Amino acid sequence: MTSEFEIIRRYFARRAPTAVLGVGDDCALVRPRAGATLAVSTDMLLAGRHFFPDADPEKLGHKALAVNLSDLAAMAAEPRWALLAIALPSANGKWIGAFAKGFFRLARRFGTELIGGDTTKGPLSISITVIGEVPGALALRRDAARPGDDIRLTGATGEAALALAHLKGRVRLKGSVRDACLERLHAPVPRVALGRALRGLARSAIDVSDGLLADLGHVAKASGVAAELRWEDLPRAKAIAECANAVLAKDCLLAGGDDYELVFTAPPARRSRIQAAGKKAGVPVTVIGATVPGRPGVRVRDTRGRSISVSNAGFDHFA
Repeated sequence: MTSEFEIIRRYFARRAPTAVLGVGDDCALVRPRAGATLAVSTDMLLAGRHFFPDADPEKLGHKALAVNLSDLAAMAAEPRWALLAIALPSANGKWIGAFAKGFFRLARRFGTELIGGDTTKGPLSISITVIGEVPGALALRRDAARPGDDIRLTGATGEAALALAHLKGRVRLKGSVRDACLERLHAPVPRVALGRALRGLARSAIDVSDGLLADLGHVAKASGVAAELRWEDLPRAKAIAECANAVLAKDCLLAGGDDYELVFTAPPARRSRIQAAGKKAGVPVTVIGATVPGRPGVRVRDTRGRSISVSNAGFDHFA
């Protein structure tokens, strides 16, 4: 089996009931719901850069879509459609089938239909474009934070980066702690339900893909505010809290990538409603700091007012 069209037909041609026209033509045709604004995002994943070349294909299919759906979650958008462009070193049916299984399992979970894309032979790379819908006035943007907002974080950061450190031999994880970290790295769950629930509650948001400090820094810069985080208030997963290498744990917590949590700002008056939304979505939400007037940037301080720094600023795609 070497034909591009046979690969598409066998593994990726699925019905897309909500699209006007799905896989199989020069373009897909979609019709947004009345009053909806389209939210569109794309991410590229390269073997050796964003994932190990021998990564489990089923989990890779999951993650490739998850990182894109996380962008929609950060905009409070509802996922609708996706396009997949993939370069494959060979037409390995077993590998492609496992990849498609992971991709479509997550797609079904979040109501996402594959409506087109491209396949070719080449070094393993994956590019997915997702399309979602959100009422335009309720989209969460990076430039809408205001001084005095709470800064909130879903879940906790650091486990995925700690898993990567484990795979690279920088730390040794064992048992359930290792398994939890590896699951966060290879199969992240986008916070789609909570993102939608934050419409009208949060002011600004971003997903944590390149590190908490780096990503929150984008919000601070776009909004023209300073972000002050309280070190003791940052939620810590068991693996981070018990890590023997304190410096590594700190770097993973503040600058590690691949978390795909949401960090967002909201007026303090909405705390109870946001907590209720988090509880309904089954996602812990923690106040970790506040936005204040000042030079845009992120500062982390402990209870004695001392500054907390990290050895790197977050993931850099060109480093």
